[in-house]
Amino acid sequence: MSFDFDKIIDRKPTHSFKWDKYQDQDIIPMWVADAEFQPPQEIIDAIKERCDHGILGYTLPYESLNQATCEWIAKEHNWHILPDWIVWTPGVVPAFNVACKAYCQPGDKILIQVPNYPPLLKAPSLNQCERVDIPSVLENGVWKLDMAELEKQAADPKTKLFIMCNPMNPCGSVMTESELKHVAEICLRHNVILCSDEIHCDLILEPGVKHIPAPSLQEISGKAISLMAPSKTFNIAGLGASFAVIPDSRVRMQFRNAAMGIVPWVQVLGLVATEAAFKHGDKWHKTLLTYLKENRDYLYQEINALKGMKMVKAEATFLAWIDCSELPVEDVQEFFEQAGVGPSPGRDFGEPKFARINFACAKAQLEEAVRRIKKAHSAL
Repeated sequence: MSFDFDKIIDRKPTHSFKWDKYQDQDIIPMWVADAEFQPPQEIIDAIKERCDHGILGYTLPYESLNQATCEWIAKEHNWHILPDWIVWTPGVVPAFNVACKAYCQPGDKILIQVPNYPPLLKAPSLNQCERVDIPSVLENGVWKLDMAELEKQAADPKTKLFIMCNPMNPCGSVMTESELKHVAEICLRHNVILCSDEIHCDLILEPGVKHIPAPSLQEISGKAISLMAPSKTFNIAGLGASFAVIPDSRVRMQFRNAAMGIVPWVQVLGLVATEAAFKHGDKWHKTLLTYLKENRDYLYQEINALKGMKMVKAEATFLAWIDCSELPVEDVQEFFEQAGVGPSPGRDFGEPKFARINFACAKAQLEEAVRRIKKAHSAL
């Protein structure tokens, strides 16, 4: 079976959040983490079949869906979870905000790994808590969490929760087992709940690298939650389906209670699409990873050939975190947009001299973006 990731689909007439940002401008949108690929045909067929039934009322997560989710996680991450551990949510962003509400009181401190994507950075203040940043540092060409700072800040009695991204967004690194165990030791020592946003966990690009879900570590399983979703992997973010995996019953009940009356159910088509993705999306998924790796490697080569721009090769995700601090421009985002390319502004992640480029697109589109960047660069 072949899959056409080279196909360019016109999204301009569809009220796309990604494409409407640069409406009527000659700028290729490469910002929000939303791919340009059509999902597996099995997902589309499952949605059509449910729509043909004609009733789209309230629908609870069901046994075959939970079983498919457990089997996917076991196959992809060697983590054997129970269906009861799964709490369905209409997105990872609502989920980590629920975590803030569940495990913190107003005035508490929440540790946030930075740089990070804007909704996660805003979560502590939205829940009347104080955000404390834990930086990422570049070591031997890989972005790593600053463990010394984590230890220091976790020791504060007001610190109740640590939210991190693994794989990291925007840095693209995947935490090793030893790193995760170090994080677990720190959190356990200081009685801090670990909330791990793992939405990109199925997008591992680097051979030999593996994702380890935080609660799969036995030592932290009773004090950790993992947030996952099919949305980035299968490009179905608009269907609003995600889930938290929470092994500890007490921690899980706190999460459920915090969501009650605020967070709506996952809508029916999101549930249907998720089951189809996890049951039938394996071959498509493997082909996608090969395509994304080729795009990443191409972009890495081209960006690092430009003076003043540096890109670390992302181990996972479809996001390139580009250091433009040595580029002779005042406004990095303006440079790209004038070139005709629209990345996510680094300033939104707390790093104004960076830009994040989404390379989950047809190779021809990526090549055109590179051509525009190189043309603008040559004019500096």
